[in-house]
Amino acid sequence: MNFIKNFIAEEDGVTAIEYALIAALVAAALVAGIGLFTTGLKDAFGAIGTKLSGITI
Repeated sequence: MNFIKNFIAEEDGVTAIEYALIAALVAAALVAGIGLFTTGLKDAFGAIGTKLSGITI
């Protein structure tokens, strides 16, 4: 009976799961952010390249 009470009161596993979920959310946010950043960077350099290609020296 003490084993069951101790098992229910134990919170180490719950804490580990919470940390794993937080880490997964942070990783997903980083992946999404990097995707948006690279798209914006590509568009910015494309616009710069277009403007520079019209310049004659």
